[in-house]
Amino acid sequence: MDASGFHLAMYNFGLHVAPYDAPEVQGFLRREPLNFAAAEKASGFVGRSGYDDEPGPLSWGVQVFPRFIKGSGFDSGPSSLSLWEDVESLMAFSYSGVHAEALKNARNWNTRNDWPPLVLWWVGTGRRPDWRQGAEKLEWLHDNGPGPRAFTFKQAYDPEGERLEIDRVRIKALVEANAPGQRDLLAQLESIPV
Repeated sequence: MDASGFHLAMYNFGLHVAPYDAPEVQGFLRREPLNFAAAEKASGFVGRSGYDDEPGPLSWGVQVFPRFIKGSGFDSGPSSLSLWEDVESLMAFSYSGVHAEALKNARNWNTRNDWPPLVLWWVGTGRRPDWRQGAEKLEWLHDNGPGPRAFTFKQAYDPEGERLEIDRVRIKALVEANAPGQRDLLAQLESIPV
């Protein structure tokens, strides 16, 4: 696949089992900076949105949430918005190292939901998505299933709208390339309780 001229956008959204300041979600909050640092060190990472009124990168627009937040009792939920060079780069980051450890423990901090945990789509190089677009794409994916407009790792599409064959060999190589940059972060995880 030739993804030149495009970057892969990723938006995810969930709900915690308790408010942000509750002991039940402190394991998540203490891992969050390590996950951001791991992403920034990962091959294929292009950039991520920050959050209003928080240190770090600027927010890519006003943060909004998908309709799934209604009735939850929360006015915000854990979410992220980022850009990657391609699907394999994002998968290598997501399913190895620091982020894989967070995924393994996510059931301790997050509720089980009937919507997809994340959505992927292509944007032109030099453009960046905003929070509203991410929320709308996630809702569209939930309502319509994966397609060229909004998709998942399990059913991915290339920028031309054709089904994408994931290059698993490349993912493995990217995981190995990313590993040295995550060693110090993984060491920090050893002292952070779940």
